[in-house]
Amino acid sequence: MELTADNRLRKLIVVGDRLLIRIKKSPDKTETGLYLPPGVQEKEKVQSGYVLKVGPGYPIPMPTDEDEPWKEQDEKIKYIPLQAQEGDLAVFLQKGAVEVQYQGEKLFIVPQSSVLMLEREEEL
Repeated sequence: MELTADNRLRKLIVVGDRLLIRIKKSPDKTETGLYLPPGVQEKEKVQSGYVLKVGPGYPIPMPTDEDEPWKEQDEKIKYIPLQAQEGDLAVFLQKGAVEVQYQGEKLFIVPQSSVLMLEREEEL
């Protein structure tokens, strides 16, 4: 399969309670017209970006019913899903995020516990 801009993230699997986020493009200047150097916004404690991929969530511990042989052994792990969905705008704490480079693009892996707020475009 040919790797395109649309499917290049398809082979990435985000684990646990983490989100893959692309930082939202920040303005180059302040409201008063001062131009900001490129590194200023990156050092902010709170960042915002778009959720590209979402992990399965928090794993639920499996009950131990080994003493009842008539029960089926279901090995499938169950998860409590995350609130974030692909396409959401997430406001998160920079301190909890891990910066990664993937195919020349800077992305962040952020645990859901570092997310402060989500903005979702709901269809009416």
